[in-house]
Amino acid sequence: MNMESLLLLLGFFLTISSQRFSLPVVVALDLKNTTRYTRQVSTLRLERIEKHLDKINKPPVMTIQSPDGDIIDCVHKRKQPALDHPLLKNHKIQKVAPEMPKVMTTVKQSSSQNDNDTVKVKTGGIAWGHQMWHRNGTSCPRGTVPIRRTSVNDVLRAKSLFDYGKKSQHRNNINTNRQADAPDVVSGNGHEHAIAYTGSSDEVYGAKATINVWTPAIEQMSEFSLSQIWVLSGSFDGSDLNSIEAGWQVSPELYGDSRPRLFTYWTTDSYQATGCYNLLCSGFVQTNSRIAIGASISPVSSYGSDQFDVTILIWKDPKLGNWWMGYAENSLVGYWPAELFTHLADRATMVEWGGEVVNARSNGEHTSTQMGSGHFAEDGFGKASYFRNLEIVDSDNSLSSVRDVSTLAENTNCYNIKSSYNNDWGTYFYYGGPGKNPKCQ
Repeated sequence: MNMESLLLLLGFFLTISSQRFSLPVVVALDLKNTTRYTRQVSTLRLERIEKHLDKINKPPVMTIQSPDGDIIDCVHKRKQPALDHPLLKNHKIQKVAPEMPKVMTTVKQSSSQNDNDTVKVKTGGIAWGHQMWHRNGTSCPRGTVPIRRTSVNDVLRAKSLFDYGKKSQHRNNINTNRQADAPDVVSGNGHEHAIAYTGSSDEVYGAKATINVWTPAIEQMSEFSLSQIWVLSGSFDGSDLNSIEAGWQVSPELYGDSRPRLFTYWTTDSYQATGCYNLLCSGFVQTNSRIAIGASISPVSSYGSDQFDVTILIWKDPKLGNWWMGYAENSLVGYWPAELFTHLADRATMVEWGGEVVNARSNGEHTSTQMGSGHFAEDGFGKASYFRNLEIVDSDNSLSSVRDVSTLAENTNCYNIKSSYNNDWGTYFYYGGPGKNPKCQ
């Protein structure tokens, strides 16, 4: 065979190889319910993704198609991803319900912040009733837990397979100008906050709040907007921070759309390698068969009209030490096993409540990604987003209203926070903002 023939044969094999190892994949994104784009993905990467999906998408007993496009798999509770964690190899799912925190101070519940408000607060008494996947009247059978199925497209929207389902490392930058007891949340990787928090020397065993739900606008796919409770222990300046988090978030990159969704998160090493959102890694043990973590919340609040909020409680079971999550009134979602943690295996030392966004600044300017309702705190009820009835759990497993909180916002021209107290809402605050505006560049 002459050299020309060899070169032709080599070219043929290279062509075949390139076709084999590079495939066009449609990646779905739904910022306005319309956007789709195509990019080349190697078959090797697709194989790695499929292998990962085989780990987290467990074989379902039943599958439910949600009106919003989600696929909800009803997975036997003993087959859920949590139990794949190496630290949970011998873990037995807690069967006895945890002891609920006792209410020490009775806070009067009202339909609005004060009697002059013309719009009403609507609090979900049945937590699962606010999730869209129940709209067709189908639920998961007893003994199973609902898990939002993860697709190849979900993973491809992330920067990498390692980054999928994780928060970026944004708390490692030391802020030398912060107060001595303030959390180190000053913007690393574009993260910005408007939060209320307790002192760092407190002994805390849980936290609770009722959170207004909105649909903040997100400018870029890599950004998100969330409202949550953080239960923390460890060092903000080191690599051993333990954090348990829950609330609602809008994240086009994570979910492929702009709907607010119930979410959880945990980490034991300052967001470096451990932990993840929802059930996208092993760890969080779900016990509820009617609430799907990561599922969309509906209805949501609207400007100058009805306000919808949800109540979230995180607390440590005084008997077994697991950290439980409650949603709405007395609905147990599941728990973070004590085995996962170092500092939080004992107690928490700080609680934060509030909003967080990512500002990508891809064009050198602040983006218009909104926090909360997209309106500043001073706009007040029916316009700004709120947290109300802030409470903490003490060593006696008792809930009490928080009377003394500090507040922090990195850039009040973009997002701000204003706290107060009254007999109806206990300690509460309004927070949020529009992002980019004439004062926020």
